Amino acid sequence: MKKLSISMTLAALTSLPGCGEAGPPPEPTGVAFGEKHSGQYHEGPVDFRESAWHNACAPAGGYRSELRDTVGLYGEYIAGVSNQLGADGSLCDACIEIETERGNSIVARLVTYGVHQSPGDIDVSPSVFAAIHEGEYPRTMQWRLTACPPAGNIVYEFQEAAHAYWTSLWVRNARLPLRKVEVKRQNEKSFTALERGTDGTLTRGDGFGDGAFTLRLTAIDGQVLEEELPGFSPGALIDSKLQFE
Repeated sequence: MKKLSISMTLAALTSLPGCGEAGPPPEPTGVAFGEKHSGQYHEGPVDFRESAWHNACAPAGGYRSELRDTVGLYGEYIAGVSNQLGADGSLCDACIEIETERGNSIVARLVTYGVHQSPGDIDVSPSVFAAIHEGEYPRTMQWRLTACPPAGNIVYEFQEAAHAYWTSLWVRNARLPLRKVEVKRQNEKSFTALERGTDGTLTRGDGFGDGAFTLRLTAIDGQVLEEELPGFSPGALIDSKLQFE
């Protein structure tokens, strides 16, 4: 049996999606939304392997490997908020700016939520923790919603169970937090708002129908994107041609 050298094995691993060398910690973008939340940050851990807990904004089995580079902001710069703020799924895949009491700042993407001692507390990935922690305790910080660093266009991830008469999807990699998502089926004159699920999914109970449809995304700052798509298949990842500024 032919054996691979350690160097060859490592090279093969780092060529896989989501397994490459992490990029530098994402810096604040200078764009912020809403109120500041105060609390402490903890090393969850929050990670794509789901070594401790399932990421609530992902399907069973976790975030797909094809999405991890952009979801993780070209690393594993991810975090989770408290149930009080995130359990309705409205913050799934949004980015936050974290600023510690020591003055260290970083941007992370929200991929989950859970039980915390204080509503403003967050759990972070080991990569985020390593970038901002200086050994202090308590680990006091503030966070607020922000624009994500540029990472390509929006991606639509359809649920495996989606079909023409019940359609559900995630909107991944939106640069800004979403206020609402609507759909207009072929031959319809008006848009219908999609229902947000606790896992961040957006669903129309009677489906998108057969054939083309138009999605309309409204960001937290009022920007609106409209995009017509020719259709979808269950479990499909569809790359958008659009992104918020």
